[in-house]
Formats: sequence, C-alpha cells, structure tokens
Amino acid sequence: MAIRRCLDMGYEGTILPVNPKRDTMAGLRCYASIEDLPSAPDAAFIGVSRERTRDVVKSLAAAGAGGCVCYAAGYAEIGGEGRVFQEQLIEAAGEMPLVGPNCVGFINYLDRCALWPYLFGGGPAERGVALISQSGNIAMNLTMSDRSVRFTHVIGTGNQAVLGAGDYLEAMLEDSRVTVIGMYVEGFDDVERFSRAAMRALSKGIPIVVMKMGKTEAAARQASSHTNALVGSDKLYDALFDRLGVIRVDSLSEFLECLKMLDRFGPMAGRNIVTLSCSGGEAAMIADAIEGSDLETRPFSDAQIADFASQFPDYVTVTNPFDYNTSVWGDREAMERCFTTAMKGGHDAVLLIYDHPTVNVPEVDEWERAIDAFIAAHKSTGTPAFVVSTISEMLPSRTRERLLAGGVIPLQGLEEALVALSAVAWYHTRRNDQARRSDQARGTGLPRFAAHPAGSGEKTRLLDEWDSKCMLRDWGLPLPDGSVGTAAEAPKIADRIGYPVVVKAVGTAFTHKTDQGAVILDLPGSKEVIDAIDRISAAVRGDHGPVERFLVERMVSGAVAELIIGIKRDDQFGPALVIGAGGVLVELISDSISLLLPADRFSVETAIDSLKTSKLLKGFRGRPAGDIKAAVDAVLAIAAFAEHNWDRLVELDVNPLMVMPEGQGVVVADALIRLSSD
Repeated sequence: MAIRRCLDMGYEGTILPVNPKRDTMAGLRCYASIEDLPSAPDAAFIGVSRERTRDVVKSLAAAGAGGCVCYAAGYAEIGGEGRVFQEQLIEAAGEMPLVGPNCVGFINYLDRCALWPYLFGGGPAERGVALISQSGNIAMNLTMSDRSVRFTHVIGTGNQAVLGAGDYLEAMLEDSRVTVIGMYVEGFDDVERFSRAAMRALSKGIPIVVMKMGKTEAAARQASSHTNALVGSDKLYDALFDRLGVIRVDSLSEFLECLKMLDRFGPMAGRNIVTLSCSGGEAAMIADAIEGSDLETRPFSDAQIADFASQFPDYVTVTNPFDYNTSVWGDREAMERCFTTAMKGGHDAVLLIYDHPTVNVPEVDEWERAIDAFIAAHKSTGTPAFVVSTISEMLPSRTRERLLAGGVIPLQGLEEALVALSAVAWYHTRRNDQARRSDQARGTGLPRFAAHPAGSGEKTRLLDEWDSKCMLRDWGLPLPDGSVGTAAEAPKIADRIGYPVVVKAVGTAFTHKTDQGAVILDLPGSKEVIDAIDRISAAVRGDHGPVERFLVERMVSGAVAELIIGIKRDDQFGPALVIGAGGVLVELISDSISLLLPADRFSVETAIDSLKTSKLLKGFRGRPAGDIKAAVDAVLAIAAFAEHNWDRLVELDVNPLMVMPEGQGVVVADALIRLSSD
C-alpha cells in the first residue's frame, strides 16, 4: 500500500521493495534483504513485526540509509517490555533518523512521495501547510477535509523515539515552501528542543498552530498511554505557547481554519473588523459571536455613513455589524458600491457573511453576483476581505476556489472564522511585541527548563510561616511589623509594635490556619492577645499538641486587593510562577495565570492585567487604585528567588499579597516555602 501511494502521487524516484518471500511487490522487483540492495535507500518504510523491526533498522543503519519509518506498535506506549524494545530500537538506529515507532509515516506533497500505508487526501502543492501529528488517524482525516487547506507535508510522529517535535519543526523551517506549521500534540519528547525551534519560527515569521490534548486528567492519561509522551501541566503549556508565539486552538475545525488563513493570507494587522450581511438574523449572530471574541467592530466613519445614506432607504440602519438588507440584493453594481464603501473606513478586515445555496436553480445567480461584487470591491480597495459561511458545508469547493482566485479568503463556520481571525491578529501583535522588547529582557527568550523531573524521590522540608517570610524578606519582600515569641513573650511583642495586631500559631503543621483556628485577627490590646493565645492553643492542642511559638504582627488593613503569588514545580518546566486572585477568592473564582521563568516586567504586568481582579487594582467603582508597580516588583522578587533556588525549591505560596493603595506598596501577609532536603 505504501508503494501504491507513491505511484499514485507520481513519484519519479526509485522504489526498492524488500521481502525474502516475494519476487515482486506492486509490480516491482523484490530484493531478499537490505544487503542485496544496489544502493543505500534515502528513506525506508519498515512494515514488519515489532520483534523483527529492530534488526531491519540495524541493517539499514549499517547500509547508510538516510532514515526510516517504523510502523510497528508495542513499544514504550504499552510500558513494561515495550520500553525495552524501544530502547533497543534507538540503539539499533544509531545516528540514522527514525520516524516512530507506532506511526503511519509521512507524506511529502511537494516531492510527491509517501512512506504512508493508508489512504490520504490532498494533492500536489507548491507551498502551504506542514502538519505534524502524533495521531496518524487524525492526520489522515485532516488531509481529507474539505476546507481548501493545502498541505506540503504530513508527518505522523508516533512515539518519537528518535525524532521529536523539535526535529520536525527544524526540518520544516528549512523549507521555504512551508508557510505555516500545524501540530496535533499529545505531549512532547523534548520540550526544550521544541521551544528552541518554535522561537526560531517566531523570528522567521512562520506561524505555528497547535491543537494540544491533555486539558483534563482523563485526556492526559489517555495521551500518555497512546504515545508515552510527557503531557505536563496544561496551564504551563499555555504559558509556553504564549511566550513562543504559538497559536493554540481547541477543535479540528478551528485548527484547519487557522492554518488556511495563515497560509493564504498571513497575519492580520489588527482586530478591528466590519461585518456585512443581508439578513438581520446573521447580523445578530455575528454581533453576539464577536462579543465573546478578541475582535472589535468600530463604527463607520462619518464619510462612510453619509455614503451609505445615499445608497439605502431610511429603514436601513447603518451600524457595524451592517445588515445591508435586501434592497440591493441581486444588483451587482449596487452591492459592489456598498461593499466598496464598507472597505474604505480603515478597518483591518471586512467580512461578508455568506452561505451558498445547495440547490441548482436560476436564482442562485443572485448569490454569484454578490461574490463577484465583493471580489471587485476588494480589488479596488486592497482591504483584507473574507467570506464567512455560518455553516461550514455551505461554502462549496467551487465557490472557495473562485474567492481565492480573487484574493478573498473563504472561512467556513462562524465561530471557527472568528477564532481564526482572533488568532492571527494575536500572532501579529505577539511578533511585534517580540521585536519591540529588548533582546536582553529576561521573559522574551526561551524559558528555563527542569534539570531533573520533580517528584524524583528526594525528601522535602516545609518551612513554617515565619521562616518562609524571613527568607523572602531577604529578597526585598515587605512584611508586616512583627516577631515570633512564646506565649509569655507575645503580649510584649504586641505592645512594642502597636495595636491592632494579628496572632498566629507558628509551625509546619499550621498550613491552613483559618480552618484550624490557628489565627485570630484585629486584636486591640494585650488582654485580647492573651485571650487569643489561649483560644488558639485550645483549638489546635488535640491534633498538634501544645503551641510553642506564636507570630505577632501588626494588623494590615485598607488593602485594595489581595493576590496569591505561587511557585509550583513541574516535571518538564521546573519552578513556574502562578499569579492570581488571593485570600478567600483563590478557590472561589479560580482567577489565575501561569508564567514560565525567567519572567520580565512586561510579562508580569500583562499577566496581572489579564486577571479578573485587575479591575480592583485599577480602582473599581470609585475605590482607590492599587499599587500595581509594587505588586509587579514583589512578583519579580519572588521569581528571582525561585531562579536562585532553582534546584531545591519545590513549592512556594504567598497568600495573600496585600496590595495597598497606589504609592503605599504591598505586604506579604502569609507565606509557605517547601525545599528539597540538603
């Protein structure tokens, strides 16, 4: 079957079948062994059992073959003995590139060859999209989609025993005919190498679109069992993709529309769009859909409104989205004038909502005139133009090809189209940000990766709140005025620092003080401090014995907002930064964002601004604005602490970081640090 695929594509090179039990295969002479071949092959497809594949790979490597595809399964994806077989396979390959195992191989549409044993769609191409997929079946289905995506390469990576995502990316970046790279990913064999290749792609202006599985625990387990790939934290992959300028999508339809748009059009300069439709229903649909997207529909200019007023009766309301009504429907010249006026307002793109009839009757000519008018308006103005169907199948191939020939991009499915438009606008912004930001900015380049997997068996030690705070104070983190002492010393500490105060039990057992009854707030005098110590001691004595140390701190009030700043260690990424709404809101609203280290000021500012709680920090409903600069400084100090303690920091939580009104700084109200034992 793999031979037939090459012949069907028109491959003009030499094909050398090897099979000791056959004289011919697919009409070609068979050789009994690799050693009998007249020359070393440039590439080989190995379709034998797992047990025999290792020996074939070894023979190919010895013969000097350029590389091979290993079709057989039963390797590391099944664990146990499969891992042993995979290690043996890697050893047998030596320096020879190997695709798989547990894969279907690859298709090269540019050079018309396929080491691929199943069916696939698409046809010869001169430039377009390279697809790298850990699932061969999904790759096959994508090639058969009816969405005008032109593929240059399709690669099924399988287990990535030898070649991984980074290798394939690097190869595609060497081919000037590849305009965009799509990846269906379950996990990465080498996330650092992938990142280096992705950063190179960003600098070259070759967009990468990723559909990554593993958002849920069930999906992550399934992905791991399928390919034995390291799945990692999904939120940290979001942070990685954002840093590298990689577009992430959530469905195959969105995936294909993004690939098509980036290949056929390229990045969009901005997010300001005009939408046109001849139906109030479609205008309402697009208005609702845009509301939930990153796009915007700015009003028409005064000149445009005046021009529209001269074209339409009074009952047509000129707004964006614009329902141009049926008063000009079927009149090609009137529609062209309408579309041309819409394209003269300085918007970044104009969308025509259009579903082509599925019936073959004379009236369909009216729809054809609309297409002709839109293409003509685009050609006369040069404004980026898109035709969007509300239902994907209602933009047939013939219509799409006609649009593409006229320089108009067909997008299929309303929601998918808006995702694609938002994504490519984001990519343009991300590239510009990368160019503007200093090359020396620590958060603009590659993240730092784990030197060894977390949870590798080392023992850890938890620091209590006071010891944790003291470590952070040495890195410039501001603490409330206070100190630690015995029950007898606590009232004296309170008298010294001034009232009101907070009293807390100190010890590694007190990680949830409020729930444990181990903290009492807003104590106005020494009598209340003594009473609080008794109450805390009684609350925790049954579970933790007598409390030996108490932390007494000056009560901090008047905070504009509370943040949680955390460091969580990940298998692939090492210590990673988490910023979110703190205090009681941590579990209530799940408002957080993750950043990889190192992080720079721009990244931290952007992260904080993306939080829901940022509204409080900016001054919500007349309340004072928070000291955002001080909050950013505190986050950067925690990030610097994490980098300094990279190999031993397991976990860190500052919750809450109390953000005071602008100019009054921030305060670390509580902290926890866990380190690996020396």
